[in-house]
Amino acid sequence: MDALRSALQPVTSNLPAPIRDLGVSLIGDKCYKALVLDLDVENTECVKLLVSKGLGIGIVGASSIVKVPQIIKIVNSKSASGVSFLSYLLETTSLLTSLAYNVRNGFPFSTFGETALILGQNVIITVLVLNYSGRASLAALLVAALAVGAVTLFSQNLLDMGTLSYLQAGAGALGIASKVPQIAAIWQQGTTGQLSAFEVFNYLAGSLSRIFTTLQEVDDKLILYGYIAGFALNLVLALQMIYYWNAPSAKAKGKQKVKEAPIPAKAAGSAGTPSFASVAAAKSASTTATPPRRGPTTRRRG
Repeated sequence: MDALRSALQPVTSNLPAPIRDLGVSLIGDKCYKALVLDLDVENTECVKLLVSKGLGIGIVGASSIVKVPQIIKIVNSKSASGVSFLSYLLETTSLLTSLAYNVRNGFPFSTFGETALILGQNVIITVLVLNYSGRASLAALLVAALAVGAVTLFSQNLLDMGTLSYLQAGAGALGIASKVPQIAAIWQQGTTGQLSAFEVFNYLAGSLSRIFTTLQEVDDKLILYGYIAGFALNLVLALQMIYYWNAPSAKAKGKQKVKEAPIPAKAAGSAGTPSFASVAAAKSASTTATPPRRGPTTRRRG
């Protein structure tokens, strides 16, 4: 180990300034010196911080596309079957509140950055669900309401931090509750419909990682408990996705029923009109039943 450290230290001590500045901004001067300059991998505190930062950046990166498959599925199928509008509405409200709370508290972006990216994708999905559910007129109203809410939550003049803390507690409850309608919809329909498996399993991994990053970097029980509860419900959704993996959608079930329905035999002829076959059969029957009459004879009797 000492030989490896001696070989690498000349390299790590002469890293370009942009890389050095990025490293310091992520893990701080103390841990940068311990892990990069001194190559002290036995410093568990700094190693945990580095892992936490790596997970946070990975979550933020993955969140930029986490709901893109869901958007594509809805657009391609032109259906929102299996996707709960109430679930997305509650989650969007929760994300907006949490984003404002994290920004105004000055928490590291790596601990909440995915919130902003998922929020934008949620708005798109919610609008699509309304559109394909025959309620397109409500989409503009929803976007306007979210815009007003964002201005209020981010403004220190309109909303003080004390009130925002209470709202964050409610947002945690909303985030948890947002999973319940989706779980109920899958259970009632017996299928996941257009719900994206990529989104479900990424949420599960992301919520588990967020528990670790929050424990390492954010001393806030409100956020921590929210991630723990969210992970539990994301696990239920993931198990449902596995259980109903091959279950046909409601649309497919409808087509299957139509195919399996017995086709009634058509009448031989139209109503009130005997068919050619029936007339022929009647003639044959009458001929067999009645013997032919003998005509008069011209033979003279003697």
